[in-house]
This record gives sequence, C-alpha cells and structure tokens, in this order.
Amino acid sequence: MRKSSETLFARAAELIPGGVNSPVRAFQAVGGAPVFMNAGRGARIYDVDGNEYIDYVMSWGPLILGHAHPTVVAAISAQAEKGTGFGAPTSLEVELAGTIIEAFPGMEMVRMMSSGTEAVMTAVRLARAFTGRDRIVKFAGCYHGHSDALLARAGSGVATLGLPDSPGVPGRLAELTTTLPYNDPGAVAALFAKHGPEIAAVIVEPAAGNMGVVPPRPGFLSRLRELTKAHGALLIFDEVITGFRLAWGGYPGGRDIDPDLTCLGKIIGGGLPVGAVGGKRAVMEQLAPLGPVYQAGTLSGNPLAMAAGLTTLAILRENIEGYELLKRYSLSLCEELKGLFGRKGIPVTINRIGSMFTIFFTAGDVCDLETARRSDTELFARFFRGMLINGINPPPSQFEAWFVSLAHDLLDAEKTLDACARTLETM
Repeated sequence: MRKSSETLFARAAELIPGGVNSPVRAFQAVGGAPVFMNAGRGARIYDVDGNEYIDYVMSWGPLILGHAHPTVVAAISAQAEKGTGFGAPTSLEVELAGTIIEAFPGMEMVRMMSSGTEAVMTAVRLARAFTGRDRIVKFAGCYHGHSDALLARAGSGVATLGLPDSPGVPGRLAELTTTLPYNDPGAVAALFAKHGPEIAAVIVEPAAGNMGVVPPRPGFLSRLRELTKAHGALLIFDEVITGFRLAWGGYPGGRDIDPDLTCLGKIIGGGLPVGAVGGKRAVMEQLAPLGPVYQAGTLSGNPLAMAAGLTTLAILRENIEGYELLKRYSLSLCEELKGLFGRKGIPVTINRIGSMFTIFFTAGDVCDLETARRSDTELFARFFRGMLINGINPPPSQFEAWFVSLAHDLLDAEKTLDACARTLETM
C-alpha cells in the first residue's frame, strides 16, 4: 500500500507544478502516483509507507557507493559542523579540482558549479566566445540539461513526456543549434562541409545515457575529433553521467579522443548538487575573472558537496577493482534478465555499458533515438509497475538508465531476477 505517497502527491499537486520538482518523477509515462521516498541504505530505498525496494535509480547515477554510505555521511556531517557554505574559496574545492584533473588526461583547469545544466551552459558559452562562432551541434536523444540552447530534440525526460522541444525557447536561438542522429559521423561530416565556419562546438555524450543507454559505434568519437579539429571547432564531452561511473576518470572508450571541454556532475558531488566544466587552459582562461566570459554561482564549490565528492572519489580510487566488480555484476544481471524475457517470448534489447544499462522493449539494435523510440512504452509501463509491486525500483521511464552500485550484492540480484520472473508471469 502507498496511501501516504498518494496523499502527499495530492497535496504536492496543489503546491508544485505537476506535483514534482523534476518531470520524470511524476510517473506520467508509467501511470499511477509517484512513490515518495523517505530513506535509503546501501542498495535499498524505503518509501514513506515503509515499503522496501532494491534501487536501480540510485539518485539517477551519483550513488555509486550506495545510499548513505557511512564514510560519505561522516564527511558531510563533519563539514556541516564547520559550516555549510561561506561564499568564499575553501581548500576542499582546490583538492577536488586537483583530483579531477589528475583523472582526466588532457584536462588542465576546472571550474566548479552547482549542476550539470550549469556546466553545459558554461561550456557552450566558452566555446562560442573562444571560437567567435554561434552554431552548436548536438545529437538527437542526448540530453545536456535544460538550458535554452540545448533542449532541441533532447532525450531523457523530454523523450519520456513526448515533448520535442520546449516553449519559451526563442526560435532565433533554437536555429543556432543543429541536431544530428547519434552514431552517424557521415551526417556530421556533411554538416561541416556546408556550415563549418559557423560551428563553434560539437557536444556529445561519449556514451549516451539519456535516450536509454546507447554506446558509441567504433570510430564515431574519433571522427568527431577529426572533424572539429579540421574546422576549428571545439569538441565537448558531456560526462555528467559517465564521469567516474564506468572507470576512474572519463568514459574509457574516449580516453584517446582528447576533447577540448568536459562537463561533469553526479558522482563528483557524492550525491549532493554539483557540476563542473574542465578543459584546455587556453579555453578555460576565458572565464572571468581571468577572461571576459562570465560565470558565477552562490553555491559553486559548496563545501558539503566538495566533502562528499572528495570522499566518494577517494573510496573509488582506493578500491579501483570495484569498477570490474560492477561490470561483472551488471553483465551477469543483464544476461539473466535477457534469458527471462526470452523464455516468455517478449522481445527486448538490453544495452549495457559498465554498471549502467537499459531494457528496451523492442527487437533489434538500438543505436540512436529513432531506434530507441521503437520501444513499446506501454509494455515497459506494465513491466515497471510490476517490478515496483515486487519490491524493485527501476527508473520510471523507458528512456533512462538503470544504475548498479557497489552496495548491490548477489542477494539483490537474485531478488531482482525473482521479481522480474513474477512480473513477467502477469504480462
């Protein structure tokens, strides 16, 4: 029973647009009232009615160590006793900046902020200022936050709600963003051949996680690097999801690509609000107060987020073998899930990269937004509701990633598979 969640949602709907503070949480794509959560511990999360779930949302990726990791909680508590914010520099932000730069070959400077959206917005502003050009190239299904310049054909919540773009974005601004199919280097080459002198930057999720998990095809990222260099444009990697999620540092398949700018978030804040943009010194020095490109934030480098992020990264670095454990756990779980669907004759495609995966309710390869949208979203909604009833908390959208944490164990995997089997019996 979820009576308390239903009561809270009814009250929230009177006070908050849609009853939620981020659209996907409203459960519009899966039906029913959203579940209001109260606590989390390890791989488990508990709602306001006391129901327990094995969690695969993990705060949408940041909680790679699990909910309420005791060492992270202790670090946050210790910093809170000193102060929650000062509006002044602290040693923590210097230490975190150094840790990030050390983990990303080619990154020379980094600026902290409070969200991934801020990081991407700043990266785009930097690219336009540095190149003196206006056009930005993105890929359909890649979500880069909700800044005006990048909502065109975004994935994630936009795809979930069926919103192709957003009212309130001036048409003249939207015209400066060109959207191409993900994994299609030929389309990028053709665009550069026609509009190369206008293009300030190409921004891409090196491994997409916002139309569901979609890996890059071999050669796609390297071709982007070749084209941007040849035409004097910048290459921006949006690693808000993938940064420190798949390996120490950035997406392993992109380490030899050397982007000009990289956007980060999620894990570097240990579950607290955070964002960062880092890159080449010549580009980063355009930021005020060194240069003319303005960016500021009252809570940028917030000491609570810095403490949580530093502690999370320290644990990951000390237990680097954990990335291999996450990969093996996720691979095994996905193979078992695929077998359950196969035995029931339900066609699915499971895309996985490291410890993040998506179950697409469609047969055949899912390599871009068009193929992802062939998924049977009604069937996914039924599957989601069944899993929730059976004690599993998947993301409430076909077009999102499931996240595995180091807190998930073999018992969690067994219970997940059992819940899936019981759910499929009803489908």
